[in-house]
Amino acid sequence: MEWVRKLSLLFAGGALGGLANSLVVWLFGTLGLAAALGVAIAPPLTRPWLYQRLVWGGIWGLAFLLPLFRGRWLLKGLIVSLGPTLVQLLLIFPYQAYKGMLGFDLGPLTPFLVVFYNAVWGWTAALWINWSGRDA
Repeated sequence: MEWVRKLSLLFAGGALGGLANSLVVWLFGTLGLAAALGVAIAPPLTRPWLYQRLVWGGIWGLAFLLPLFRGRWLLKGLIVSLGPTLVQLLLIFPYQAYKGMLGFDLGPLTPFLVVFYNAVWGWTAALWINWSGRDA
């Protein structure tokens, strides 16, 4: 049953990362920081928006199973965060949200903000997993 414990830990870390990411995205939008950078990302903090981000954050947390950079949780968090970043920039923005390749319809610095937002997810998830006693 050790694998069940490990999977639930990774999912929880990813979900916590999803919460941190969501709060940063919302805060940047609410405070006008994204707009100041010329990026039109300012979502309202609603239950449906937050729920899907927690669930997907948890699912992406399973990527921490990859045996990369043991003991270097900041680096691993950043590397693992590139998965959801690429999906957002190359699939969701252009084909689901119709915001252009890399989300450029939202502003020229959109890719950089998405990398930053997802790095927050990765670092938070890795910190949780590392803090809980498992190597991220």
